[in-house]
This record gives sequence, C-alpha cells and structure tokens, in this order.
Amino acid sequence: MKKDESIHSFRVDALFDDHWAPRERATLLFVFRDDEVLLIHKKRGLGAGKINGPGGRVEPGETPEQAAVREVQEEVGITPIGVRDAGLLRFRFTDGHSIKGYVFRAAGYTGGEPVETVEALPFWCPVEKLPYARMWADDRIWMPCLLGRRRFDGAFLFDGDRLLDVRMRYPDEAEAAGEIRKG
Repeated sequence: MKKDESIHSFRVDALFDDHWAPRERATLLFVFRDDEVLLIHKKRGLGAGKINGPGGRVEPGETPEQAAVREVQEEVGITPIGVRDAGLLRFRFTDGHSIKGYVFRAAGYTGGEPVETVEALPFWCPVEKLPYARMWADDRIWMPCLLGRRRFDGAFLFDGDRLLDVRMRYPDEAEAAGEIRKG
C-alpha cells in the first residue's frame, strides 16, 4: 500500500497480483492422525496466544516445504511425513505488514509424540471440534478446505487480529473450468 493510500481504498484482490511482494514468506503444516489434527497453542511471535498449526518463516535457500518440515521439528519435536501442498494464504495488515503463507498437510509423522517447546504447546484436536473461537478469524474460512482436501488460495486483510476483507479462489476448480492458463 502506498503511503498516501488509505486502508479503506486498499483492495484485497491486489494480493492476487503476480507482482505483489509480501514482507515475509511463512508456512503452516497440519499433521493428521486418524480423525485428529495436530494444533498448537502459540506462545510467542505473531499470533501469540492463538491456536494454529505449527509453522513459521521460510529462511533463505529453503523451499516452503522444507521450511514447513523444519518448523514442525523445531516447534513440536516430530518429523511430518507424507507432506502435501494444501493451499496458499496472502495476508495484508493495516500496519503495512504482509505475509505469503504456504499451507501443507501431512499424513503422519515420526519421532515419538509431539512435545512442548518455548514456541508451542501441541495438542491433538478432533477435526470436528476445531476451536475456531481461539484461532485467527480467517481459519474458519479456509480450514474446511484443508480438511476436505480442497486446494485453496485466500487473500485476507486484517486490522490487528480483526478480519476486514477476504477473497477466496479454488485453483483446481478454476483450472478444470479452463480459467487458469498454464504457461
């Protein structure tokens, strides 16, 4: 957003622009076990106090998938296996911060049971009882896609932790309908 542009004139659709450059790239990785998903109570950083999936910043030289696996290892002490791309999240905050988030799902894990660290308190949650009231406001919009294995691409505008605007796209469906050109 330009300095003279008010937040009220910002269009969340601009986050889908190929030239949009976020301030940071980050990941979320949701590990599944039977009818449960591994969530964390985030202890520090952006979203501290909220419930989310393990994740964090993509470091220079890492792919988003490598970063997602590393972050799960660091935050909860397990190694996800069967990792698959699930979606993309684009965030813009009224304070100017912006994040491009890569979302993954994992079919399982190795390395024992998840453990608490300085960053996160992990817990297994039944997929039908997600604690949306303790999560970011956008989660209730895209998490059903993650759970239903429907790829998603979302753009969200936040003022602090208040969701102001949202746009969702579904790449597989658009591609099947001929709306996305490859090339």
